[in-house]
Amino acid sequence: MILVTGGTGLVGAHLLLKLLKEGFAVRAIHRKNSDLDRVKKVFAYYGKSAANLYDKIEWAEADLNDIPALETAFVDIEYVYHAAALISFDPSDYNKLHKINTEGTANIVNLCILNRIRKLCYVSTIGTIGKSLHGKKANEDTAWTPQTANVYALTKYDAEMEVWRSSQEGLDVIIVNPGVIIGPGFWDSGSGALFSVAKKEHRFYPPGGTGFISVNDVIKMMLELMYSDIKNERYIAVAENWTYFEILTRITDKMGLKPPKRELKFWQLEIGRWFDWLGNLLFKKGRRITKNSVRSLKQRQIFDNHKISRDLGFEFEPLNPILQFCCEKFLEENP
Repeated sequence: MILVTGGTGLVGAHLLLKLLKEGFAVRAIHRKNSDLDRVKKVFAYYGKSAANLYDKIEWAEADLNDIPALETAFVDIEYVYHAAALISFDPSDYNKLHKINTEGTANIVNLCILNRIRKLCYVSTIGTIGKSLHGKKANEDTAWTPQTANVYALTKYDAEMEVWRSSQEGLDVIIVNPGVIIGPGFWDSGSGALFSVAKKEHRFYPPGGTGFISVNDVIKMMLELMYSDIKNERYIAVAENWTYFEILTRITDKMGLKPPKRELKFWQLEIGRWFDWLGNLLFKKGRRITKNSVRSLKQRQIFDNHKISRDLGFEFEPLNPILQFCCEKFLEENP
């Protein structure tokens, strides 16, 4: 049996669907108040036969820091996909992020070792890959430093250290580092927010850019790596290096909306950061624009996906079809 953490997220929901399509028995961990209907909705995007597979999921209620519940979830498990994480870039959330992302991952890898799991796949982030400098693509060996990292990346990096520690203790592991993952159904977070922003037809777009990949390719990479003899390696999961202007223009074009025309200047981003700070001070809404996020918006990061192509002969799918599919589903739900 296969265990999936983070099954109620974008990657987890698509992973569960793919595993079930291939005939695997799966158990998925979820928190007490998580929204299982979102997973059901994702399954329904892909037709009636896919929707019917939802009932084959064996759900296990467990928090990543609830050891007794996790021990029960690990019964009869052979392979583990660890995709659960808290995503926040608010510095005030560091302790919460560390508890879930770092300590939670430590609990998962410890139980993998204890239960003699055959292989673990950990879903990390492109934020733990070093920065590309002077137009040179960053790869898996590019040096990473914590000085300019956001709090999410800091805790995911520490989580990777727990995974590498487990590999030294005999556990076979694989780490994937996805860029911005394009996929349907989660419009209030991650890449889903891009579609919400595009629909508002803002005139301005942020400078810079990053790596993008379809959720289908992320799942395909994870499964192929788990099926393979490859172990104790990490892989960048990026299909295209696009600017934010390119991604927003492609989305608005597919929605039949006006694309953004003007690039946000650094001083405008700084003003936005100040208002964000003030809003959090007055209304406790949480920080959305921090010094590190302004820095990341200002700079364009480009990534090298050669390693996965070399080791697996992996071919990435074009992003336009998944963007079209997401736009159609978004407009159906947000007319």
